[in-house]
Amino acid sequence: MLLNLSNHPSPHWPPPQLAAAQEQFGDVIDLPFPAIDPEADTAEVEQLAAEYENTAVERLQGARPRAVHLMGEMSFTLALTARLQRRGIAVYCSTTRRQVLEEKDGTKTTRFVFVRFRQYPVV
Repeated sequence: MLLNLSNHPSPHWPPPQLAAAQEQFGDVIDLPFPAIDPEADTAEVEQLAAEYENTAVERLQGARPRAVHLMGEMSFTLALTARLQRRGIAVYCSTTRRQVLEEKDGTKTTRFVFVRFRQYPVV
């Protein structure tokens, strides 16, 4: 099972990303990424990470494999990744290929094309 903890709910993923997740992990369930106050200090971010650790462990209870797709605000992502890894839960990010189309008038359109899930290094 893959717990998707990001600002992008899995029903809105492009078909190749959803297919890769289902093939690699089985079921995908969503947990919305929290709004992280930019004024929050490290202790507040750590506390929020502890809360989300408990929620993730509960949601993944009995699942095999147990994995979390974690993308978002960097200090929270790092704190939660470390906590989940200590619990033996694999944490992944999604990688994309950036495609930029620049128009004659100077406007740019950027498209991100899913490539794969990459496991975070152990922190």
